[in-house]
Amino acid sequence: MDSNTQNPGSALTVTRFSDLKPPLSETVLEALSQAGFKFCTPVQAATIPLLCSFKDVAVDAATGSGKTLAFLIPIVEILRRSSSSPPKRHQVMGIIISPTRELSSQIYNVAQPFISTLPNVKSMLLVGGVEVKADVKKIEDEGANLLIGTPGRLYDIMDRMAVLDFRNLEILILDEADRLLDMGFQKQINYIISRLPKLRRTGLFSATQTEAVEELSKAGLRNPVRVEVRAETKSLSTSVSSEQLASSKTPSGLHLEYLECEADKKASQLVDLLVKTKSKKVIVYFMTCACVDYWGVVLPRLNALKRFSLIALHGKMKQTAREKALATFTSLSSGILLCTDVAARGLDIPGVDCIVQSWENCRLGRQGSAIVFLLPKEEAYIEFLRIRRVPLQERKCIDDVVDVVPQIRSAALKDRDVMEKGLRAFVSFIRAYKEHQCSYIFRWKELEIGKLGTGYGLLQLPSMPEVKHHSLSTEGFTPVENINMDDIKFKDKSREKQRKKNLQTKKEREQQESKPEKPERATYAAAPVMKKKTAKQRCAAQTIEDEEELTREYRLLKKLKKGAIDETEFAKLTGTEDLV
Repeated sequence: MDSNTQNPGSALTVTRFSDLKPPLSETVLEALSQAGFKFCTPVQAATIPLLCSFKDVAVDAATGSGKTLAFLIPIVEILRRSSSSPPKRHQVMGIIISPTRELSSQIYNVAQPFISTLPNVKSMLLVGGVEVKADVKKIEDEGANLLIGTPGRLYDIMDRMAVLDFRNLEILILDEADRLLDMGFQKQINYIISRLPKLRRTGLFSATQTEAVEELSKAGLRNPVRVEVRAETKSLSTSVSSEQLASSKTPSGLHLEYLECEADKKASQLVDLLVKTKSKKVIVYFMTCACVDYWGVVLPRLNALKRFSLIALHGKMKQTAREKALATFTSLSSGILLCTDVAARGLDIPGVDCIVQSWENCRLGRQGSAIVFLLPKEEAYIEFLRIRRVPLQERKCIDDVVDVVPQIRSAALKDRDVMEKGLRAFVSFIRAYKEHQCSYIFRWKELEIGKLGTGYGLLQLPSMPEVKHHSLSTEGFTPVENINMDDIKFKDKSREKQRKKNLQTKKEREQQESKPEKPERATYAAAPVMKKKTAKQRCAAQTIEDEEELTREYRLLKKLKKGAIDETEFAKLTGTEDLV
């Protein structure tokens, strides 16, 4: 570890907020005390003094380590000391960027008790879900000194509003930086940074230090101090070496397992796991929004889960629906949240007992378990995690679980919505798997889509290139016999009525296009109507004909005199043969 890197997680000392150097202001200490915070987490003890001492930081710490307060407290202290007079209405002094609306909203709410200690400092939440014009008007009317939001909306506001003044900006925070880059916000972040003064403090917080994060660190930070937080994991199995325990990045008290099973058995194993954790609070991660949509519809229809509280959350839901889903799950004592990693990344959801597929949302210091489902051909991932100081224990696959595939297929036959969502989820999973970052472990060309389709409860495999050309194995899939997919109806009567209308319109269009073209009727030009000529007209016409005849005979006569023709030819040409 170089001299510019700190590892506070290795120390066992506990630091009070009141003991930090440079010291925090009395108003901030009072706000911390009222919120129930007296002692610092390791990341807070290391990061707050650095940022308050005007140093840039790159923090590598697990979600739940207390990162939010680690940058909010320095922001408040820096803004308090930045000037003797309050900032002007449109003078932006600080910016906090996070990847999702929910996380930005969470940061904004946590910040309010501390921002309120600063006179005349206005914070503004800038996320999607509302008209950008509404945000523009609110900033114009009320002003904004601290902007908290997602890259897309911040980019939009900064591009539209020339009135915002960034020349005296003191601090920029990039939270969940690895996810910001994974979600494709590089362009927006680069634009935001380009608008800011170079003489500022910058904090980059991330659960993982990827190459992209390293590049961003080089571009946005000046000689940063690196803070690495590694949690103690004494509660893990004794089969793990002491060296691994000392350096593990796994949150303390979190029991990590992996369950290896074939794709066609995964749904049944998942349902069995959820039944066994009925009294607990569980988060199940899926790879795509379409997968969350599908399993959010299917799982509640299974006999074993009919009385369970299942809530879906993903980024393509409307903002009000997302907020309602998150609030509902947070308030539950037991239940299941189905979501994408993006939707729930970094959120502080209290009381979560079990995570399926990922453990990033477990909070440091809390007891719980995380279970990763792996296909047999993905076992290299176990070694990959071990190398990265994340040891997993094997969880045995249960042989006698109830096969839920027939129930899923039955649900699809009864409701077209289930059938269509299943096809979309299946296709989206394959495409997402194809783009997996660890492609050398998760090799999409070895994906057995036949077994995967069975696990999804599909009635037929969709018509996609991988199926048409058999580039992936379709073994293990048996389509439902004698089923016309067009005959499956929507359970929702209004949707079914619209579908029938669309089908009828399509049928009529196809019939119209299939009719042979009628030959065009032949059109003939009408014969001109001949008018009778008057005697004068007939006489004039005859005179012209006579003159032409005389002229012709005169020319032949000249030829006869010159010897060009003889008398016989002359008689023949003039029609006087019989007279010769």
